[in-house]
Amino acid sequence: MTNQQLQQRKQAVIARGQGNIYPVYVERALNSEIWDVEGKRYIDFGTGIAVCNTGHSHPKVVEAVKQQLDKFSHTCVMVNPYESAVALAEKLVKLAPGESEKKAIFVTTGAEAVENAVKIARAKTGRRGVIAFNGGFHGRTNLTMALTGKISPYKHLFGPFAGEIYHVPFPMLAHGVSCEQSLKAIQNLFKVDIAPQDVAAMIIEPIQGEGGFYPAPASFLQALRDLCDEHGIALIVDEIQSGFGRTGKMFCHEDAGIEADLITMAKGIAGGFPLSAVVGKSEFMDAPLPGGLGGTYGGSPIACAAALAVLDQIEQQQLVARAQHIGERFEHYLGQLKGDFPQHISEVRIAGAMIAIELCKDGDPEQANTQLTQALIANAPDYGLVLLACGFYGNVLRFLPALTIEDEILDEGMQQFAKMFAALAQ
Repeated sequence: MTNQQLQQRKQAVIARGQGNIYPVYVERALNSEIWDVEGKRYIDFGTGIAVCNTGHSHPKVVEAVKQQLDKFSHTCVMVNPYESAVALAEKLVKLAPGESEKKAIFVTTGAEAVENAVKIARAKTGRRGVIAFNGGFHGRTNLTMALTGKISPYKHLFGPFAGEIYHVPFPMLAHGVSCEQSLKAIQNLFKVDIAPQDVAAMIIEPIQGEGGFYPAPASFLQALRDLCDEHGIALIVDEIQSGFGRTGKMFCHEDAGIEADLITMAKGIAGGFPLSAVVGKSEFMDAPLPGGLGGTYGGSPIACAAALAVLDQIEQQQLVARAQHIGERFEHYLGQLKGDFPQHISEVRIAGAMIAIELCKDGDPEQANTQLTQALIANAPDYGLVLLACGFYGNVLRFLPALTIEDEILDEGMQQFAKMFAALAQ
């Protein structure tokens, strides 16, 4: 069976809305490499969108899952719970930044984690409003689409959305939006649209994911923490893409020295098995009544077993530090590429193994080069690469390698990327 034949079968039976970037069908994958059904090998710089932080089919994760399957696959943690869920919650509350006593809940997807964080914040505060940021991405359910600060493709055709959601500019120094302007916009929101005493929560990604890998400066996160404390607003930090060692910290907002009221976690938590969590201060987490939180598949015993193995490997293989090493290696290659093509690359952004380049025209950051971005993505398979795009303007290439990627595979992949870039940029 060829990739083209499978793509034709897929298009006949799967809705077009659930599209695929590449007509490349995976036969097997190991660590940072993928082989398709035709036997071609690819270096994976996407890891399922920052999911396989410990690489594809990590042997310790596979072993843990097999052992759990031999015992049982499901009982529902809300009916008959199991030790693995308790043990995972114990680990997560210890890993979460800050000294406050914390608790956790388990659900299945990142969007579900965000929805539950908002529910918890509303239950604790008795308020209704939520403030989110332009360019932010928080999911594809109705509430999380409302929180997401980008119309196409996530919100187009799908309204009306949940109410009492308000957006303000995200500080984006590369495009002239300062922290002061963002904070002023919040104060203006308090005067124009919703009083601070009616705001249940603010939600922010410490580094915007789909928005383009723009980092929130530490001073801005600290200012948000102070603002939320002043008005009794819950601060939700969305670590779904940036968590679990990805940025060179276990959780990205550690760099700002703040403690969130609630943290949403998913993606890298369980090596590819569907699992997400909300971890937060106990006083917030216990605000909903029994039965108010949960779901049939939340905290799957298989996913919990995988997550425990993932956390063990992050510690044993020192993958948080490894992320910093990966970032330094990418900085070498991408810095060189930016020097060679200043007219096409306006900025290189690196936080550990959460890496992006922004593409422009004629060296002008305000002229988004979406054409070159799309060409690089489209041609990546010809160079044996899996790449992802993102960005508020659709002109950012992001690199999310496994934290376990071998140096020689990383080097090979970046050499191929440089060769492709040179060919397409001419």
